[in-house]
Amino acid sequence: MSQELEDVIATEVEPLGYELVELRRAGSKRTPVLDVRIDRRDGEAVTVDDCARVSRAIEARLDAEPGIAGDRYVLEVSSPGVERPLRNAADWRRFAGQDANVSADAVGGRANVKIVGVDGEPGSETVTVRDSRGTERRIPLADVREARLVFHWKR
Repeated sequence: MSQELEDVIATEVEPLGYELVELRRAGSKRTPVLDVRIDRRDGEAVTVDDCARVSRAIEARLDAEPGIAGDRYVLEVSSPGVERPLRNAADWRRFAGQDANVSADAVGGRANVKIVGVDGEPGSETVTVRDSRGTERRIPLADVREARLVFHWKR
């Protein structure tokens, strides 16, 4: 994914009161699908109206500068969902106490853990997680390859 495209989309989303959580590109080279996941900065749930508002803003920008996404594209805007990615220290702090699936050497590759907390200076934060046996581990945030919240279906 082009950093330029991500920067342009974030520039359109943020002044509207949203955060760009994830940007994925799918589809074909000729007609790419831009899958944009947003969250509200006020913590409220993302609505269909929110997605429409953000979609209009992004479309206007991409249509004005066709070199960024190409002449033809499909734009999909949605909430990050219940298994949203954890991309930065603020996400980890916000979801402390919840379960996450983490990919990092410190947890043996990939594991489901409970987020205990985050500490450290900006740029060198450490996350503390607890595994199913109760063992806590401190992991430099920079060493986390990928992390997503885990949704548990009621049985």
